[in-house]
Amino acid sequence: MTEPDRTEPGAPGHVARPFGTAGGWPVADLDPVRRLRVLAVGVRGAHVTEGFVPAPYDRVWALLDDLEGDFGRIVPDMRRLRVVRRDGPRVEALARSRYGMRAGLRGEQRPGWCWLQSRFLLIGVAASPEGTGTRVAFTGGVRVPGRAALVPLGVRREGERSLRRLTGLL
Repeated sequence: MTEPDRTEPGAPGHVARPFGTAGGWPVADLDPVRRLRVLAVGVRGAHVTEGFVPAPYDRVWALLDDLEGDFGRIVPDMRRLRVVRRDGPRVEALARSRYGMRAGLRGEQRPGWCWLQSRFLLIGVAASPEGTGTRVAFTGGVRVPGRAALVPLGVRREGERSLRRLTGLL
């Protein structure tokens, strides 16, 4: 019989074990919408707009996944988004807003999930199948320079508009 691991996680000599064994830690497997909610909690000023879209997940995600096309038709402030580099799920893109602002975004895009951010901008989108339709969530906004916060003005309105535009395109 082996001795239980009594060292703290991260300490020299610690051995991670599956949950349920001595020294193991629980692991949470979150769907993309729940994951977006959790990450948004850590960003001051972020608001998650969430809704049910009565269309199959594959159709919904096909629109949201098209960063250089339909994505700009869904997100109200986005005039253009151009992907400049991909490496698996890692994405680098250049964005231009309808108001002329530009941003170099970096992040991750995978089925049901897109999180892109720059020094001054954050865009988060997630989708998960739910019954006969799809649960969709949006977050994002303009960052306050020098602080880990978003300007809370218009965040809710933009998310609601994105949800309506997505539903209209379907």
